[in-house]
Amino acid sequence: MHPHRRTSLSLLLRLSALLAACCMGAALAQTPKTIKVLVGFAPGGGTDVIARLLSDKLKDELGTSVVVENRPGAGGQIAAQALKAAPADGSTLFLSHDHTITILPLVVKNPGFNPAQDFVPVAGFATFVNAFAVSGATPAKTFAEYVAWLKAQGGKGSVGIPAPASTPEFLVKVMGEKYGLDLVAAPYRGSAPMMADMLGNQIAAGVGSVPDFIENHRAGKVRVLGVLGGARQAALPEVPTFTELGLAGLEDLPYYGIFAPAGTPKPFVDQFSAALAKVLAQPEVRSQLTQMGLTVGHMPSDQLGRREKAYAQVWTRIIKTSGFQPQ
Repeated sequence: MHPHRRTSLSLLLRLSALLAACCMGAALAQTPKTIKVLVGFAPGGGTDVIARLLSDKLKDELGTSVVVENRPGAGGQIAAQALKAAPADGSTLFLSHDHTITILPLVVKNPGFNPAQDFVPVAGFATFVNAFAVSGATPAKTFAEYVAWLKAQGGKGSVGIPAPASTPEFLVKVMGEKYGLDLVAAPYRGSAPMMADMLGNQIAAGVGSVPDFIENHRAGKVRVLGVLGGARQAALPEVPTFTELGLAGLEDLPYYGIFAPAGTPKPFVDQFSAALAKVLAQPEVRSQLTQMGLTVGHMPSDQLGRREKAYAQVWTRIIKTSGFQPQ
């Protein structure tokens, strides 16, 4: 073959390969017609409200339908298993906080998923703190008054938690040991049913995230008496931290993030993450999330992955120290 023809053919092949790669990348970045966002808790809870707020805004940024699908049960385990089984094409995502992604694999022998192998972090969007609250019928106005009230009744009490073997359950255990109380964690299938029992004065106290309690706290229907974290929350400046109350060591903040099945194309992950960053930059969205007690901040995929690993290391130490055995 003539040298010039060989050169031309080689150049043509290279251009064809480059064009094919570009077309493939564009195809991989195509947004599905409908994106399903799984939530592992019942409608009406803090996580559900957050998911619906973000999904409503994301549909405009992505130009596609974004719908929330609740898969409550087992502290988000059912939703996580559904994510693992979903196609890795961007059509199914999972909005979750630390409990399902980080804590569950540490306390359950066979959760049915391995975050490191089965999921890919898409983007994080906030950190938050857990809080201790009492029902409206409970006479205590401060945490010290709660301890005194309970001790006057023999020192025994039940504290609601959104899920078994969760961060709130460990807090209940640590609180009981620290303040000499016989506290029993009463697990619910999410924060919404726990809150319903607190509002109905069926249970005197509960532990959950600040978004779970804040609206009813402002309405005077429940009272938040303490928050975790290293500083008081802007949304609850009157409420002391547990560090102030003498319970140190739980200052590391949990997080909220969005995850996809392993193998989801990186162009889609980057596209969704960028869209979420734009949504979080909207003043009304940022304001609503902040008012719910969240500290808003976009975390791209790699940053969310590092946050997840660091948080897992902290809670591995806490769980081992507590003597808790995976079940």
